[in-house]
Formats: sequence, C-alpha cells, structure tokens
Amino acid sequence: MVKSLNKGKLYICPTPIGNLEDITLRVLRILKEVDTIAAEDTRHTINLLRHFDIQKPLTSYHEHNEKNKSQYLLNKLLEGETIALVSDAGMPGISDPGEVLVKACIEHDIPLEILPGATAGILALVASGLPTRRFAFEGFLERDKKKRRERLEKIKLEDRSLIFYEAPHRVIDTLQDMMDIFGDRKAVLARELTKRYEEFIRGSLKEVYQYLQENPPKGEMVLLCEGISLEEEVRREREVFEHLTIKEHILTFIEEGLEKKEAIKKVAKVRKIPKSDVYKESIDL
Repeated sequence: MVKSLNKGKLYICPTPIGNLEDITLRVLRILKEVDTIAAEDTRHTINLLRHFDIQKPLTSYHEHNEKNKSQYLLNKLLEGETIALVSDAGMPGISDPGEVLVKACIEHDIPLEILPGATAGILALVASGLPTRRFAFEGFLERDKKKRRERLEKIKLEDRSLIFYEAPHRVIDTLQDMMDIFGDRKAVLARELTKRYEEFIRGSLKEVYQYLQENPPKGEMVLLCEGISLEEEVRREREVFEHLTIKEHILTFIEEGLEKKEAIKKVAKVRKIPKSDVYKESIDL
C-alpha cells in the first residue's frame, strides 16, 4: 500500500435531491474550503454553487470518464489537494459515480470523509408504508429487457422491501416485468421527491401500472416493492416440489445444506402435512 505523505483529502458531499434547503451547513463549508469540486455535471453543479455564492474550480466526473478521471483526481490528491465529490443529486457513489475514486483513496491511504445528506431511496422507503426494518437497495435495473428480467428472477424470493431507481421512459416496462415475475405485490412509486410536485402512488404493482397508463410518468422516480410474503414463498416452493415424492423432497433440502431434522420440518411446512408423515418417509435415508 502506498502511503500518502501530504494533506490531500477527498470529501464525499451529498447534494439536495430537489429542495435546495436540504443541503447541510457542513457541506456548504467544505465546498467553500476545498481546492477543487469534481461534479457529475458541471453545468448542473454551477447553478447550485451560484445559489450559495460559492466560487471554486470545477472538473467533470461522470459514468463515462469515471475510470480515467479517477486517476487524474487521485494524482491531485497525492499532490496534496483537497477535492469535494458531488453528484447531480443525493449521495455520490450510490447509483452515481464515486465508488472507483473511493476505492482508489483507500488503496493509497488517502484520507476521505463522507458527509451525511439526502438519499432518495431512504426517504422514499420511510414514506412508502412498506416494512422498513429490513430492505434491499437495487438501484437502477439493466436497460436491456433480458438482463432486467434475469435480475428480477434472481431476487423474486427476496423477503426484504426492495428499492429501485427508474427512469420515466422505462418505468412502465419495468412494472410489467415485475408483475410477470413477482406477481401483484404491494408497491409505491415516489416521484419528484422534495420538489413542488412531489407525489406518492401507493397500491399494488398492477394499480401503479394502471395509474401510469393514464398519467404518463414524469420526473425523477423511486420504485419500491414489498418482498415476498411467507404465504407466497410457501406457495411457490410447493409448486416447485409438487412433482417430487416426500423422500425426494427431503433429499433436496438436505442437498441444499439443511440437517435432516430441519429438512423434515420444512417439507412438512411446504406440503402442509403432519411432520410425523414426513418422518416416516425419512427413516431409511
């Protein structure tokens, strides 16, 4: 590991996702103090800086130049400069550029500081009415339909609340894929968070889909979906294993890593039959 002998430092600075009042005093102070601000879109960030009367050199740092520009910024940091990284809205590194540069700083022992601030996915989750104790952030799904559906297939048995970012021109197709793969679960579409036309569309996936058919989607969006329910999980497992004998069913769970006792218990639960009946089939296993 290369040790940095200077005072260069990277600051990860979240910016408002809509309402400019949501920027913190600490972020404003750092933006005024650093040598350079690396911005996802300099044209967007210059408006933010002008609003708060901040004049600092800007350099672009976006998904198309992230790999090459990270080395450039890393060299600046190694030379002793301080850099603030901002995205157009929210926390850099969360579905926005930043991950590569953070890793590079850690590898080169360059100090970095993460400042708290607005994150659309968490705000939407808290306001959604869906379970918040356990959740999974998926960010943007693939643009390609096949890859998008493959990802949804992989997470269809996830029992945590699911958070997605989606673009207006793709959200209807994504909802259709979700209905095909997840079934008709509870869902919430949050749009234009913290802005004048903030809106929460709550219902089922089908109801949200139908709403957007009549009201063309606009603005920044967070799509949330409940995880699979226990009843739905059991029903799906029953469909998968209904062609197996009880003995074959037990062996399947054992092969997946369950102890025999736990496999018997799970087979009884999935098939909705007495555990004693399952145990009889397991005696010679």
